[in-house]
Amino acid sequence: MTSANPSPLWQPDADRIARARITAFQPWAAEHHGAPAEGGYPALHRWSVDELETFWTAVTEWFDVRFSTPYTRVLGDRTMPGAPWFPGATLNYAEHALRAADARADEPALLHVDETHEPRPVSWAELRRQVGSLAAELRALGVRPGDRVSGYLPNIPQAVVALLATAAVGGVWTSCAPDFGARSVLDRFQQVEPVVLFTVDGYRYGGKEHDRRDIVAELRRELPTLRAVVHIPVLGTDAPEGALEWSALTSADVAPTFEQVPFDHPLWVLYSSGTTGLPKALVQSQGGILVEHLKQLGLHCDLGPEDRFFWYTSTGWMMWNFLVSGLLTGTTVVLYDGSPGYPDTGAQWSVAERTGATLFGTSAAYVMACAKAGVHPGRDYDLSRVQCVGTTGSPLPPDGFRWLHDEVREDLWIASVSGGTDVCSCFAGAVPTLPVHIGELQAPCLGTDLQSWDPSGKPLVDEVGELVVTNPMPSMPIHFWNDPDGTRYHDSYFDTYPGVWRHGDWITLTSRGSVVIHGRSDSTLNRQGVRMGSADIYEAVERLPEIKESLVVGIEQPDGGYWMPLFVQLAPGATLDEALLTRIKRTIREQLSPRHVPDEVIEVPGVPHTLTGKRIEVPVKRLLQGTPLEKAVNPGSIDNLDLLHFYEDLARRRP
Repeated sequence: MTSANPSPLWQPDADRIARARITAFQPWAAEHHGAPAEGGYPALHRWSVDELETFWTAVTEWFDVRFSTPYTRVLGDRTMPGAPWFPGATLNYAEHALRAADARADEPALLHVDETHEPRPVSWAELRRQVGSLAAELRALGVRPGDRVSGYLPNIPQAVVALLATAAVGGVWTSCAPDFGARSVLDRFQQVEPVVLFTVDGYRYGGKEHDRRDIVAELRRELPTLRAVVHIPVLGTDAPEGALEWSALTSADVAPTFEQVPFDHPLWVLYSSGTTGLPKALVQSQGGILVEHLKQLGLHCDLGPEDRFFWYTSTGWMMWNFLVSGLLTGTTVVLYDGSPGYPDTGAQWSVAERTGATLFGTSAAYVMACAKAGVHPGRDYDLSRVQCVGTTGSPLPPDGFRWLHDEVREDLWIASVSGGTDVCSCFAGAVPTLPVHIGELQAPCLGTDLQSWDPSGKPLVDEVGELVVTNPMPSMPIHFWNDPDGTRYHDSYFDTYPGVWRHGDWITLTSRGSVVIHGRSDSTLNRQGVRMGSADIYEAVERLPEIKESLVVGIEQPDGGYWMPLFVQLAPGATLDEALLTRIKRTIREQLSPRHVPDEVIEVPGVPHTLTGKRIEVPVKRLLQGTPLEKAVNPGSIDNLDLLHFYEDLARRRP
């Protein structure tokens, strides 16, 4: 593994290292908290996991976290699940998110961009005013600490205001994007029983208007706990009967009052993809998210007041919550509401140019789509302000690293990151002072004791193993909703290695300290003892111009055999003939291993995904094993349910 990339693709120069906030943090932490002054990032990381309590104390002091009542200790104990963080402390997330309004009232807190790609600013003062007005109205509606407030909203400033106002009153925020159908939304919101619903009449995507008023009416009927519905007229329609107008709730000039809540008070509910049942409702805390995101955004992403932070996302994905937290570092946050590829594949680069983004985040899939479409960002857009391109959602293939380096700029920090909705953060990824090697994440994150384990719990280096975290992180869920005895939470992460978080990804920790993600361990291909992540197959096969997308599963047979089909969606005009079959198999044999050449290559009309864009390997595997569709997958979690009928029919036809 280490010999594959002896030379880095990118190395930060001395000036960039000197400017990085993490560079200033390390000697300060050495002086005040005994961190190692020498040894660079590896020494700092080792200290951050060995001296966990001291490290998180340092983070709260460095970022001037305002505790309205002090904590009695940093960590009650390290038992997982359930490690108690900063017991005794009270604070408010929204108060910290709006702190920059004091010094930078007239500067933009938000830049809102739609498919015209014309940025519209919302100043820090205006954002704080709207939050103050809306928080007062929520209190008037009877919203109390712990009440759930929901949003069926696109990525627009009103969604940020609603989240912050909810946090200001101690409510619990939860959101879905308006491209989710009613069943998908209800599978999520019905679990948490919201008292207020913020909603739009529709949204614009791909140059078209999409009316959602019928869906909203269904949500109102099926959510009996609602006390109020707030109408945001994105398409310009009047409020439906009984709904409140957004403008009326946000017109007052009121300073926000921030409810001081315990550190572990719920901030929001996020949801797992829910491909095989009801989505897990993950509850994360005000304090846990605050300190984790300050560390992640302020040290790892190197964000501060002079930056502009754009990550392509929707309100139905944890990356939206992560994006909003850019406000914690005083950064201007860019909200793009629209298609990632409208009016053409280069759309996101256009947004980055028009907003002056310094950190531009997107999906690995978008990078590869740009490469296939022949997009030339560095030539066709002014990206001189972009210091870093971040990718997540799936592993960025080696070709993606090379393409970004060649087509954006040679002096580009490429931050492939990996984490999860489960912690609303990263386990490994961006470090501004470290080199970037092709196909590798730079390092595990501070305070995250990330390891690769074999089945017996032995740590591995330069070998593929399970991604585990052996110490608690502040943003780990405080609990799942409707999981009173914690069984579902425990079984999701802690049943394989007791007391240790097992995330469900295959990773390699290299001897140089970097990290390689191989894909989900619950859909790993295991032939004759050789394990390989599906991501490795996709990276090899999808280099072929004839392949638009692919899906691979490995299925244990009743007779002890192992069937590994590769499903391919072809590019327009391509044909799955013998010549292409031969090239697919030769590519896998030569680039990966002869054992991972598929038993069959099968053309499919499309590859199904979750609503957040992840290929659904495990449900397809279950369908092919004969599980009925309604038991193999939660229909409301899939982007195109019709595609699953192909796999269902294939299972019936197979002997």
